[in-house]
Amino acid sequence: MTDKALLPHKDDFAHVRDWVFDLDNTLYPHHINLFAQIDRNMTAYVAQLLQMEPAEAKVLQKKYYHDHGTTLAGLMQHHGVDPNDFLEKAHAIDYSALLPDETLGAAIKALPGRKFIFTNGTVAHAEAAARALGILDHFDDIFDIVAAGYQPKPAGSTYDKFTSLNRIDTRHAAMFEDLPRNLAVPKTLGMKTVLLVPRNLGDVVLESWELADNTDPASIDYVTDDLAGFLGRLIDLSA
Repeated sequence: MTDKALLPHKDDFAHVRDWVFDLDNTLYPHHINLFAQIDRNMTAYVAQLLQMEPAEAKVLQKKYYHDHGTTLAGLMQHHGVDPNDFLEKAHAIDYSALLPDETLGAAIKALPGRKFIFTNGTVAHAEAAARALGILDHFDDIFDIVAAGYQPKPAGSTYDKFTSLNRIDTRHAAMFEDLPRNLAVPKTLGMKTVLLVPRNLGDVVLESWELADNTDPASIDYVTDDLAGFLGRLIDLSA
């Protein structure tokens, strides 16, 4: 994917009227590592639920994440956990690492059409993060794991629910994500797709499933490590 364009081509997004953003490691940069807190909470939950040592619980947690899209989906299928209890405990985190991003907020606000957050987390988590970033008021709606019936991205049925609920014409939509596998379905639906990658990748520790997957590179139209800068170029498509 290193050969993908880093800057949007003139007029390539001129048709877009629905802008869809993942939350974690997309609307805020990967290096903030907010998800590390959620990750620790999920490992602790698995360890307590199954009476495992933390290291063993982390291995199982990651297996469920990789195999089912979220740790929650694996726990529901194999152990019948209460999703509300899990989500409440997983998202009990400190958001103080997130600071207002005026440049990003201005860029999102200026985009023509509607803006959505589409997350495998919860509405409460998305609202807290977006509020801390100072961008919450710029979004028309948040579609979360509960609205998805606990079926996470990249499940095709979840994208169908999202697009149907919000009456999105995918031929006039764009999706921004940090996981390549979550862009495969949007691309088949006709959406423009943008992959967010960490800045200074060599200094960031990533899980093996984050570094590579089986996603067809053709599913990704653009790659960027600067969401605000990327969106800023779309405001004036003559740039």
